Amino acid sequence: MSDAAATDFREPRPHVRLDTILRLRWLAVLGQLATIFVVEQALDFELPLIPCLSVIAFSAIVNIVLQIAFNPMRRLKPKHAAALLALMIAELDALLFLTGGIDNPFAILVLAPTLIAATALPPRLTLALAAFAAASATALAIWHLPLPWSEDDPLVLPATYNIAVWISTIVAIGVTSLYAFQATEQARKLSDALAAAELVLTREQHLTQLDGLAAAAAHELGTPLSTITLIVRELEKSLDPTTPIAADIRTLREQTQRCRDILAKLTQLSSTGAPFDRMRVSALVEEAVAPYRDFGITIKVRQTAPGKNEPVTRRNPGVLYGLGNILENAVDFARETVEVDAWWDQRNVEIVIADDGPGIAPDILRKIGEPYLSRRPNDSGSGGLGLGVFIARTLLERSGARVSFRNRIFPAHGAIVHITWPRETFEIDDVPPEPAD
Repeated sequence: MSDAAATDFREPRPHVRLDTILRLRWLAVLGQLATIFVVEQALDFELPLIPCLSVIAFSAIVNIVLQIAFNPMRRLKPKHAAALLALMIAELDALLFLTGGIDNPFAILVLAPTLIAATALPPRLTLALAAFAAASATALAIWHLPLPWSEDDPLVLPATYNIAVWISTIVAIGVTSLYAFQATEQARKLSDALAAAELVLTREQHLTQLDGLAAAAAHELGTPLSTITLIVRELEKSLDPTTPIAADIRTLREQTQRCRDILAKLTQLSSTGAPFDRMRVSALVEEAVAPYRDFGITIKVRQTAPGKNEPVTRRNPGVLYGLGNILENAVDFARETVEVDAWWDQRNVEIVIADDGPGIAPDILRKIGEPYLSRRPNDSGSGGLGLGVFIARTLLERSGARVSFRNRIFPAHGAIVHITWPRETFEIDDVPPEPAD
């Protein structure tokens, strides 16, 4: 994959929209108003009503100003989104300070902005917001007004409980933020890798369509070119070889024959001679292996006797790319030899690719096929993303194959990739009859 493509798939996480934060802020305003109403009216607890309503009014004014001044659909830069989330934490801290600090059951809501940051902002900004939330929780554990409660039966919580609540709040901020960050990061990597696989498959399909177009053009041009060749030959026979025009006719015949030779090569793009969209297993293996025969590594191909009930499948650019990518890895890591075994029976079609290299490291083997996983050092410098095996596996599995990776059994060394298709999935129905011996 090119460096440009590598840049595309290493962009930071998408910026959060202003509308998303505004919706959350309005939800917080409505929830805070409802909570104050219940505490003041239903529970009949006294609380500093004017200061609390002032904090909520400030939050509402900020929301209105943001909605008027900016397009809600705009995507915020990370630092701007972080600033708004920090403001949400500060507003919540102000309310908690007026209503009991972290003894207030709603203190857990301080997690909300940090969770949003973990899923939408870069790590450094997420860490900064988590630190700010933890620092504010610590301050609220020390400085706060009393928790609204009945004056006849005041609530006095022991210091040990207050410390436990503070510790649990800090731990919850760290653990939930880390979990949300990891889950979002994995989802983003998978999404980017699948997008890369789609780009690769689209490119392979375009190349296949160009090959097919060339073969179709050669077929269509064959008849008029044959007619031209016939007329040129008749003209050559009817002319005196000593006349000046005879040399021109001879040159025309030679160039016409050259055109026919070129078209003949184009019509042979399908190595089996079958229609271009069909290929047998032997042709599939040979087309995948051919580009890697001149890399200084011996490639040994073994297969069930060709022609003996040999499966025929549709030409699939994804399968060709997947096999080619695995073969490229095998050639890169092999010391002398790569073995490609293809066989089939009434139930399965299998292709096994093995090399005599160092094998797959145990830590890599457990995670093989995940995106952005590579054994090559300094992949980023060469434009690699560690996506090759992931893309190959994804494309092969889309064709119905099962792909497994393992190492040779000691004392042998090297990696083995086993690709298996159910025959009914691999094979097409409208297979032409096999030629008679």
